Amino acid sequence: MKNRVRDLRVEKGLTQEQLAEFIGVSRQTVNAIEKQKFDPSLPTAFKMSQLFERTIEEIFIYE
Repeated sequence: MKNRVRDLRVEKGLTQEQLAEFIGVSRQTVNAIEKQKFDPSLPTAFKMSQLFERTIEEIFIYE
């Protein structure tokens, strides 16, 4: 699944470590999500949605 996580994280001025802390995962997990090697769980996607103030559909693009 494609996503805009990296762009939105940079836009907010966050490091991968800061994003990971907020959503309760490791920095390596954030890195894997950004590189589209891993799809987050629904609770993690909701936390990202809240932080980025975007809908899940605006962050994650299902193809």
